[in-house]
Amino acid sequence: MGNEPSRIIVVDDEPGIREFLGMMLNKIGYMVETVADGSEAINRMENNLYDLAVLDIVVPTINGIDLLRTINEKSPETSVIMITAYASHETALEAMKLGAYDYIAKPFKIDELKKVIEEALEKKKSDRKCLRLKKEMEKQYGFGHIIGNSPSMLGVFDLIKKVSKLNVNVIISGESGTGKELVALAIHHSGIRHAGPFVPVNCGALPDSLIESELFGYRRGAFTGALRDKKGIFEIADGGTILLDEIGELSPHLQVKLLRAIEEKKIRPLGASEDTKVDLRVIAATNKKIEEEVLNGNFREDLFYRLNVIKISLPPLRERKEDIPLLVLHFINKYSKEMGTDIHDISRAALSILESYQFPGNVRELENIIVRCIALENADLILPETLPNLVYGENLVELDNYNYSKMGLDTILNNVEKQLLGSALKASKGNKTEAAKNLGISLRSLRYRLSKHEISTSQMHL
Repeated sequence: MGNEPSRIIVVDDEPGIREFLGMMLNKIGYMVETVADGSEAINRMENNLYDLAVLDIVVPTINGIDLLRTINEKSPETSVIMITAYASHETALEAMKLGAYDYIAKPFKIDELKKVIEEALEKKKSDRKCLRLKKEMEKQYGFGHIIGNSPSMLGVFDLIKKVSKLNVNVIISGESGTGKELVALAIHHSGIRHAGPFVPVNCGALPDSLIESELFGYRRGAFTGALRDKKGIFEIADGGTILLDEIGELSPHLQVKLLRAIEEKKIRPLGASEDTKVDLRVIAATNKKIEEEVLNGNFREDLFYRLNVIKISLPPLRERKEDIPLLVLHFINKYSKEMGTDIHDISRAALSILESYQFPGNVRELENIIVRCIALENADLILPETLPNLVYGENLVELDNYNYSKMGLDTILNNVEKQLLGSALKASKGNKTEAAKNLGISLRSLRYRLSKHEISTSQMHL
């Protein structure tokens, strides 16, 4: 929408409230429309795009909760703030669970309402920026399967773009599950060798007795069972790119042979009397600190320098948590289509839980979690109760120990929410603003939840 002012629709059956909110928000600089009932609100939304809807919980024809559901379905790009004189924990939780940005009870403070509206619109701008950056990445770099807009990942994308234009070897380092093979694929497909083959090999998955023949091939009669010539991976990848994954697992003997192949651009298959020329780019990947392996004598220094022309270090997911919302939506869209489900989003509460998790398995673990949730979820968005127990943290209650028949789902969720709030406050040392940010909720929402659970920072051992 460019630099146009944000568009807001106010739905309230009280003429005084409509007129007041319309005048106040117009004065601030927003484009505001006001309607008195839910049906008219839906009619307007079918013909117009709104950045924000401010909904009364009790309006004629369609109540606010049902209207919120309709907005989620027909206009998911519209943020929603609920306002009501009939405040209750149940409706507040239901609204937030359905994706409302926040919930304010009448009579409200003007400054408080302004702040919540400003935060909701800022969040919407941030979401749009993420989507725009993702599209720009796909268009500019062609890295459709690598998702992220954090500074560290934008740095990775920039390196990929530069490396892809050069005929140099690369080392990609990063923990398991960070996407090393995806980066190698991006370098290959956007690079000068994109017309050639891309051949990956996991050096740690093959026994030492087989990996030499896999890499360099063999000639008929080279050993018992060698009934015909077989091309090795180096020969198959000629003209393209070879990915040597887990390069740190290679034995010293094979490191010598690999060094020769890279230096001379020649290989000698087992049982052959002559060398075979090869022309390819070598990308090595490792989850080890390869420099330390060199210092400890486990990896040849000369081979390291041959491979390490350019190094790309992938950050673990716990160090780029701002990428989690983008990754979650990417996996939801991908696997919802594959499984034929109607799941299109994740609740704010569920997303907050994921953003608080450390992800030892990195992006691969997040992907597996989303696949599991899509397979098990009965709603049209992923809810907290569908997440696996491990994401709730070691210090939280074990959900398997609950007596569901006696406690009920609401009690269980309340207990989990209470512990998550306490954990966030302890992590922020009682700083509510920081705790709210870490949980992905507004400060107003945090205060409401703390009040509901009767949690006081003065009572906590921070």
